[in-house]
Amino acid sequence: MDDKKLVDEILKLKKEKNASILAHNYQSEEIQLIADHLGDSLELARISSDLNNDVIVFCGVSFMAESAKVLSPEKVILHPVREARCPMADMINAKKVRELRKKYPKATFVAYINTNVETKMEIDVVCTSANAVDIVRKIPNDRIVFLPDKNLGRFVKDQVPEKDVVLYDGYCYVHDDLDKDQLLKLKEKYHDAITLTHPEANEEVSNLSDHLLGTGGMLKFVKNSKNKRFIIGTEEGMIQRLARENPNKEFFATQSRIICKDMKKITLNNVYNSLKNNRYEIKLSEEIIKKAEKPLEMMLKYSHD
Repeated sequence: MDDKKLVDEILKLKKEKNASILAHNYQSEEIQLIADHLGDSLELARISSDLNNDVIVFCGVSFMAESAKVLSPEKVILHPVREARCPMADMINAKKVRELRKKYPKATFVAYINTNVETKMEIDVVCTSANAVDIVRKIPNDRIVFLPDKNLGRFVKDQVPEKDVVLYDGYCYVHDDLDKDQLLKLKEKYHDAITLTHPEANEEVSNLSDHLLGTGGMLKFVKNSKNKRFIIGTEEGMIQRLARENPNKEFFATQSRIICKDMKKITLNNVYNSLKNNRYEIKLSEEIIKKAEKPLEMMLKYSHD
């Protein structure tokens, strides 16, 4: 089946099943274009809980589909490719959190949304790259254990110096591998460009950037900026969206092919099979949902305050 036929069949199945397709900004362009809702982790978490659809096809990595199920347990949440996981999320687990609790018994544990559901069951508050600083600032406790991304954690620590933020040694391989030398060459070549980098980036690249922003923040900044050129330090799916929505502006990736291999595992064929055969449904016990729901709800509470 060619792509046009696949898209037609997906739209037909979506209507039949009262389904909605959610896609993260790092998905391939073909998936972005069929999505009903496109966004970052925070946007999609909010949207998933507000939708009236019976079925949600979540085009992202597994922890995102799990979060949607926790927030909307009555809905059928489908994750088209089981193997689409987040390597950073797998760097922390429930056992390691419990060990850290013993070491820091009075700390508030904040976990990046890029964590698996078993980890969320053990922590106090979830955050995203868009709201991490705001959430840590609002937490009344002065000692924070931040999991699992050391780079985002360092950014939070710098922005909220009045708090003692303990970092965990996890990272996103996509952003941690961004190359400062290639960025310097681009900045020299396009001296009028503004550099926007994801806070998951390593320290050297972060220090060379004009602004550290999550994907939602990048969209807003570019839309409102009078500048015409931007150097973007994040996954290429985001650059495709920026270029599509801002055709009068130029975008340059900090280096060639910045790809999250797991995000790119989902194809049109996967989405079609997922809708047609209910593949693969996220199933969580009531106990897991109850325990994981609290830190996610705390994130939404702090985000709205």
